[in-house]
Amino acid sequence: MDTDKIEARKKQARAWFEALRDQIAMAFEAVEDALPASAPFADRPAGRFTRTPWSRADHAGAQGGGGVMAMMTGRVFEKVGVHVSTVFGEFAPEFRKDIPGAADDPRFFASGISLIAHLHNPHVPAVHMNTRFVVTTKSWFGGGADLTPLLERRRRQDDPDTLAFHAAMRAACDAHAAVAPYEKFKKWCDDYFFLKHRNEMRGIGGIFYDYLETDFDATFAFTQDVGRAFLGIYPELVRKNFTTPWSEAEREEQLVRRGRYVEFNLLYDRGTIFGLRTGGNVDSILSSLPPVVKWP
Repeated sequence: MDTDKIEARKKQARAWFEALRDQIAMAFEAVEDALPASAPFADRPAGRFTRTPWSRADHAGAQGGGGVMAMMTGRVFEKVGVHVSTVFGEFAPEFRKDIPGAADDPRFFASGISLIAHLHNPHVPAVHMNTRFVVTTKSWFGGGADLTPLLERRRRQDDPDTLAFHAAMRAACDAHAAVAPYEKFKKWCDDYFFLKHRNEMRGIGGIFYDYLETDFDATFAFTQDVGRAFLGIYPELVRKNFTTPWSEAEREEQLVRRGRYVEFNLLYDRGTIFGLRTGGNVDSILSSLPPVVKWP
């Protein structure tokens, strides 16, 4: 591939992920501001993101990029991270066989956004969203978004929040049907976010895709629309639920269910594994874990 062209694509993708991060952070801070005075924790100050830059070295000790970890704790969001990283260098030898195009040439570039939100209110579902652009001797986009209701009665495919979230993800796919078949990506998500040791899904799904390299312009446009779809639907779901009162029993159920989140991210999550194997920022990688959790 033409070097100038791939360098331009790297810059284009990185700029989008950083812009999306800023838009999401602004939207989440607006949610913090919008909490009505009658709602739980309304007497607390509205949360604001704190941004912390970090840098890394690759396995040989060479400078290898870094990122910015953006974290917020507030009166609506118990813990939310919206992170962007852009890393490069060489894969460690034991990792090269696992990455397309890296076996013969270990050099790589990866830029992306990763988001996880855990809310105080058990009626507001937790959410994850991640999109990325990876370059080896090949290049591709990957990512997706999935929703995790914490109360049993909300973990149904006919729940209004579930329907709205799936509709948003379907719309993003349908707008780019040539490269983004919705049913395939929905099933991929269901299969991926599955806790094999418990024989259950982590949440209610969404979409998941990887190694999407058909055409840069088409797959980049789709990846952008995944971000826009998330930005359009999730703050709306938070506002819909953030004034609902909850009981101690519901808080207990939320904390126990969060344990499933921890189990998945530590046992199966490819993003966690990739970040740790490439020398990423440990605090940023593990910020996906909820702040309070129980295993009864």
